[in-house]
Amino acid sequence: MATIKVKQVRSRINCPKEQKRTLDALGLRRLNRVVEHPDNPAIRGMIDKVKHLVSIEK
Repeated sequence: MATIKVKQVRSRINCPKEQKRTLDALGLRRLNRVVEHPDNPAIRGMIDKVKHLVSIEK
């Protein structure tokens, strides 16, 4: 199965609580942290909610 690497590139300070919870669900708790997830629609939807805070690495 394909995987996707997600990196947090901007701070979560002053973000709405829902976006902070989405980052927590993705496993991103610190700046510049990289996590790997399966590439499926649920993960893509979470990334889309916080796309201004994260980047996708291949």
